[in-house]
Amino acid sequence: MIVESALRPDDAAYRRVVGAGDYWLHPIRAGQTLRIVDLEGNQAADTLFYNLHDIADRYSAVDTIREQANVYLTAGTKLVSTGGNVLLEIVADTCGRHDTLGGACATESNTVRYAPEKKYMHACRDSYLLAVAEHDRYGLGKRDITHNINFFMNVPVTAAGGLTFEDGISAPGKYVELVARMDVLALVSNCPQLNNPCNGYNPTPIELLIWD
Repeated sequence: MIVESALRPDDAAYRRVVGAGDYWLHPIRAGQTLRIVDLEGNQAADTLFYNLHDIADRYSAVDTIREQANVYLTAGTKLVSTGGNVLLEIVADTCGRHDTLGGACATESNTVRYAPEKKYMHACRDSYLLAVAEHDRYGLGKRDITHNINFFMNVPVTAAGGLTFEDGISAPGKYVELVARMDVLALVSNCPQLNNPCNGYNPTPIELLIWD
């Protein structure tokens, strides 16, 4: 569902451009609004959310899909945690579809999906693990890298119940905007995967903005 925001970038309290292959780890307080912008189009922002005060209470794709009765995320979707709490709500969306089934790319999945020699290419799971290692004050570990959201990524469910990774449907400047319903920690891997058609075979930067 396409819903535009009334918020102005010039009024944002925080702005940061994250290059392809880099990560972003940042707390978002209850009531703040986070916008993720696909600056050049067809980029995938692989994102994890945690309860800032109890990281074991984290984003759950299963609970989110069940509560909204829809496998795709868009405006109006409430992101539900493993503890049944609403972490954030998507309040604006100019792309219209975001995946939470395909998972984050890993060296292992790159080997299976593309070719054995792709194993040594950088992957989102590596970015997550690097973020965890460089910011141990949050208490995150390898076991906390679980369900994620692939913002801007087009992964249709087939009639047979399978998944296909299709060309992206995003475009330069498309964005998704979320309001935090509690204090959360966001971890974004700006996907480096140039073999995935969802990225347009050309990973590009994203921008993160926060309004108080």
